[in-house]
Amino acid sequence: MTTPPAPRRNASGLARDIEILELLGSAEAADGGLGVVQVAQRTGRDKAVISRSLATLAESGLLARDPLTLNYRLGPRLYALAGRTVEGRLAGHARTALRRVTQNTRETAHLCVLRGGNVLTILSELSPHEFRTTGWEGVTTAAWRTPSGRVLLSDWDEESLSAWYREHGQDTAIVGPVPPTASGLSVLPAPPASKAVVTDFDSLLVELERIRSTGYALLDEELELGVVGASAPIVDHTGRIVAALNVSAPKVRIADRLDSLGRYVASSARELSRTLGGV
Repeated sequence: MTTPPAPRRNASGLARDIEILELLGSAEAADGGLGVVQVAQRTGRDKAVISRSLATLAESGLLARDPLTLNYRLGPRLYALAGRTVEGRLAGHARTALRRVTQNTRETAHLCVLRGGNVLTILSELSPHEFRTTGWEGVTTAAWRTPSGRVLLSDWDEESLSAWYREHGQDTAIVGPVPPTASGLSVLPAPPASKAVVTDFDSLLVELERIRSTGYALLDEELELGVVGASAPIVDHTGRIVAALNVSAPKVRIADRLDSLGRYVASSARELSRTLGGV
């Protein structure tokens, strides 16, 4: 009986590109990526062919090239594609949860994720009150400035936080169309400096420890005068924080119940985590 020939490994261009992506996604490439020669050696392919493949993948955004070392690493488009899959499932489960939270609190609820140094709101459910905080879908703001951002950072180790803060600790920008505020303004009125919870890396560490202890983060006019809120972590099956559940409201309605709101948001976030298989 004739034995059929073994299929050629990486016979197609797509398979060869996948091999490159897997290599650059390995632990070996985690500390700064790999160069053309390294990728060619590890794949056993011609350096010129690898160079062209890497350049093509970089042009598409699936890889990124360090301008100093010229090493390649996984690119933003690849992470965005993966993120859409995870966040699509997350948003699908979260929409019902957000609606329930809004019905129970009568306030606006948000689902937020971390994007580099920023928090991105991917889903909002508006309060039924005419006087309310508004939805922030598609808007990002500096993570260290927000309770949701601090929640999303609260399972990071100190070394990783330090590196992140060196890069993003001065970020202040809001990206995207800012929705009208609770007071009806299209810009955020600057709160007094005394409202700031985090002003440097040490105060960030203190706040993250408080979040780990209580299970939620609070906002008291730190971003906008007259607005308070609470955020809590949503975790996946590995226990990793993948999103934050946030409720924001005019201070006149919530001020004396802010800690109670925090506990409720934390409970709701745990319930949503369980639906995602979270531990």
